Amino acid sequence: MIKAVIVDDEPKAIQGLSWELANFSDDIEVIQTFSDPENALVYLGKNTPDCLFLDIQMPTMDGFQFLNKLSHTDFAIIITTAYDEYAIKALKHEAIDYLLKPIDSDDLEDTIKKIKKFNSRLITSTRIEDVLINFNEKFDKKKITINTDGKLIFLDIDDILYVESDGNYSTIVTNKQQNIVITKKLKEVNAILPEHYFFRIHNSFIINLTKIKEFIKSEGYVIMESNHKIPVARQRKSDFLEKL
Repeated sequence: MIKAVIVDDEPKAIQGLSWELANFSDDIEVIQTFSDPENALVYLGKNTPDCLFLDIQMPTMDGFQFLNKLSHTDFAIIITTAYDEYAIKALKHEAIDYLLKPIDSDDLEDTIKKIKKFNSRLITSTRIEDVLINFNEKFDKKKITINTDGKLIFLDIDDILYVESDGNYSTIVTNKQQNIVITKKLKEVNAILPEHYFFRIHNSFIINLTKIKEFIKSEGYVIMESNHKIPVARQRKSDFLEKL
């Protein structure tokens, strides 16, 4: 059963689409509807439906602003609008389809087929991802797996020098002269890295303990093999010395 969410500022439009979906197909179920996009964002931040029917023209927040605020889009997005001028823009925003109001039954049938196809590909992709992660964890203890921006990155622990925080992003600095920017906070990266090799030496830095060249006690920083200077937070210094 496909679980759907509808977001539209017009209650009549929600009722109409809900009726169409309920009467047109036994494969789809409307589990939530929202006339307030802010409430919908809160719900979608905690729940993942199979598809989202989203109105473009809403007074407090248009559909494109809504999509930009979504924390994740692991579901099919269908734009609903009374104006076909939004079609190209909708598809550029990763929508799999758009429906013109009033919604035509044939168009809705095509959309449901696209939703099923999208979900089938997503399930397959997730299974492949799980297999790759399990394989890496089972057979190569010297590598870590990072899932970010729709791709898996396999990194050799020995290649990582340090990780630097930049708000909601982190930069992994390697000895391959390659910086990898990922959409994870430093706290999330720290949870992935093995404690035996890595230490969060500062609010903004995690270092590979095996890659330290010098520790300048008087000035409170370490020098990595790459000659980068990383500050040691005062409150972490004792823990750091114990780790060494």
